[in-house]
Amino acid sequence: MVLKIKVAVEARRHDETMIVARTDARTAHGLDEALRRATLYEAAGADVIFVESPESEAELERIGQEVSKPLLANMVEFGKTPRVEVERLKKWGFDLAIYPGLGFSVAAEAMRLSWSHLKDKGTSNGVAAPQYRDMHELMGFPEVWDFEKRWAP
Repeated sequence: MVLKIKVAVEARRHDETMIVARTDARTAHGLDEALRRATLYEAAGADVIFVESPESEAELERIGQEVSKPLLANMVEFGKTPRVEVERLKKWGFDLAIYPGLGFSVAAEAMRLSWSHLKDKGTSNGVAAPQYRDMHELMGFPEVWDFEKRWAP
């Protein structure tokens, strides 16, 4: 991985391109090994370090203390890493946080509740899940409808 990072850094053509180095070593080899790799990735020139799957707040804090490059935290819904407030992540040295499952998790639960209601009640009236009322606008339908009107016989 260190060689891959060095190659990516050398091949970078634009300053806007960021090299994010991720280690998954925490799960199989422990935090010490993950931090050892993170240090190697820093030295290889990675711009952002991503230590995947810390298992406690203490581990997140330790990562922040031992890694000097910008850090990425992965806040996965129901994952191994505790979900921590952004301010605490910042305090511990994390510069980026991603929430890759949040939208899917919320949408899936809303769909489950809605379909369960429809099955039980035989109607979508009274569904408890909030509904997004501007879906047509979000999808760009008004522009499509305007286009269709211009070409309609």
